[in-house]
Amino acid sequence: MKNFKIYMLPVLFFITGNLMAQQTPAPQQERAVTIVGATAHIGNGEVIENSLIIFEDGKLTTVTDANSTKRQYPGTVIEARGKHVYPGFIAPNSTLGLVEIDAVVQSDDEDELGELLPHVRSIIAYNAESQVVESMRPNGVLVGQIAPRGGRISGTSSIVQFDAWNWEDAVLKEDDAIHINWPNSVRRGRWWEGEDPGVKPNDDYEKDIRTLSQFFNNARAYLSGPQNTANLPFSAMKKVIDGKQSVFIQADGEKEIIDILQFAKEQKLENIVLVGGYNAYKVADEIKAANIPVLVGRVHSNPNQEDNHYDLPYKMAYLLHSKGILVGLENSGSMERMNSRNLPFYAGTVTAYGANKEEALKMITLNTAKILGIDDTLGSLEVGKDATLFISDGDALDMRTNKVSNAFIQGREISLESHQTQLAKRYIDKYGQQEKK
Repeated sequence: MKNFKIYMLPVLFFITGNLMAQQTPAPQQERAVTIVGATAHIGNGEVIENSLIIFEDGKLTTVTDANSTKRQYPGTVIEARGKHVYPGFIAPNSTLGLVEIDAVVQSDDEDELGELLPHVRSIIAYNAESQVVESMRPNGVLVGQIAPRGGRISGTSSIVQFDAWNWEDAVLKEDDAIHINWPNSVRRGRWWEGEDPGVKPNDDYEKDIRTLSQFFNNARAYLSGPQNTANLPFSAMKKVIDGKQSVFIQADGEKEIIDILQFAKEQKLENIVLVGGYNAYKVADEIKAANIPVLVGRVHSNPNQEDNHYDLPYKMAYLLHSKGILVGLENSGSMERMNSRNLPFYAGTVTAYGANKEEALKMITLNTAKILGIDDTLGSLEVGKDATLFISDGDALDMRTNKVSNAFIQGREISLESHQTQLAKRYIDKYGQQEKK
């Protein structure tokens, strides 16, 4: 038995390595790339039907109509007539790379013990070799904001690109925001303790808000004093207090959203982002007046309340957009990591419920980049920005036609192979062989 274990160990390591290995990250761009003839969806609402796009050293140098220039095309030329080119899609408020297998505790780093944890940094737990992260790229999802979960203040997120050896290589914007789970004003009765299982007021709601406010006040007092004693949670609040770090607040209820607006005013917080916002359309005027953007919760969802219209989740983004609110799409919830690859199709659904196609596209490109504070380098196909983009055979917001043929992150052409594509090829071969018999 002992010898059997010795012989089996190398086999297990070999199998595990093959199961977990990700595609090798692409090398730095060495020569110019020119894309000719594609319909370019710039990401800012503009469309160029017959485009000429050139990028060198990871940056876009030309984005124009191909008919407007007759010069020699430099570097590698990709003829893309009949295809479409898009800026890389951005997945905000995501736990991609923090959990690999839900049932394996050792692979779950999305949550930490405690309630007030602004000093917990999700980036150091980010697994750049995650097979789940790898599966985003064939649908054009190339960038994400990696955020923690749990507690009242979950921790600090960072923004990464999805083709890297490790988190240091992946990070685009480190420690960009802290994430808060706002308390609920109502709760469901705990039937296991003999309570009525129906919805009832949360008696601790005001107390929870006071606790959160007190934490902010104590952090401000600590940072303005001599700081003779180290306090990691208070120290981690410095950029928030100075207005240099965003605060993403998860809340759905109408009352909760109004209380968040008041909290932001009292705490003098300038960079607030509302996440989820299921009932935000009811207080859209107040949100607009406060100039707060909204990351709308998963579009492909069922209504939360009995008196909601069946398609409310589908049209939520458009309802807020029509009020002049800056809107992005996020995907937190059940099976969120695997479902993140559906981000473009959420935007596609939004087009069927009010928004035009380019406005919906902005909700997963430039709008999200603005919300995350990275629109100077990402979110649209504009000269000077990172060459993070992809070419699709058809409409990238339609799951029937989003077939990505080439993808680039900072000018590097990345692999579109994943565990899923390998399985697809394997079983296509299998059934192809059966058809021949």
